[in-house]
Amino acid sequence: MTSAPTILIVDDDPEIRSLLARYLSQQGLRVQTAASRRESETRLAQGLPDLAVLDVMLPDGSGLEICRDLRARHAHLPIIMLTALKEDVDRIIGLEIGADDYLGKPFNPRELVARIKAVLRRAPREAPAAGAPDVTRYRLAGITVETDLRRVTAPSGELIELTGAEFDLLRVFLDRPGRLLSRDQLLDLTRGRDRDPLDRSVDVLMSRLRRKLAAGLADPDAAPIFKTVRNGGYQLVVPVEPERGP
Repeated sequence: MTSAPTILIVDDDPEIRSLLARYLSQQGLRVQTAASRRESETRLAQGLPDLAVLDVMLPDGSGLEICRDLRARHAHLPIIMLTALKEDVDRIIGLEIGADDYLGKPFNPRELVARIKAVLRRAPREAPAAGAPDVTRYRLAGITVETDLRRVTAPSGELIELTGAEFDLLRVFLDRPGRLLSRDQLLDLTRGRDRDPLDRSVDVLMSRLRRKLAAGLADPDAAPIFKTVRNGGYQLVVPVEPERGP
């Protein structure tokens, strides 16, 4: 029997912390809470959660700073940012530095639980044990993508660290090489029913994905992997070779 996922809630509002702790526990999740950046660091030192929910505004810093630090130390830890409803800048910055999703305040706890479960579903899994079935791979522009391991390797052999949301976006293109995909299609394929029709996060994720993949290429002047089609969407334009192997 697997243990329930542990969710770290970092928010300086005691009512929000109490409400979320109670509601998430009722939904079968284990909950830890912190009221400040310092307290969150204490919690993290005691053990890494399965997902972190970070409020942007904290009394001794910013959830954006926590997000940036976590991404540097734990590249695959799922992160959801809580932002003021009108603070689009905070949302964009949060996505740019590695948050997997965001939710504007005020929000319904049921929506947060739905977002948490969606992000956990696409979070990287541990590598399979020895003797496990063959791993599906894709190769493009010298980059190797191992889908079962959710691992991306540059031509040099170095790992390219992608967040869960970035990997899911890449996988959508790998399954549809050469096909032009609109923003709405990408949102449907990566978020499904959880998507917001006005959500522009795909553009931010595409920018991050492009930058990380390009940085892993041996030739900085190599042809781009993705093409942007004005009023159309995005297209994976390099050859993709699917394969299976041990």
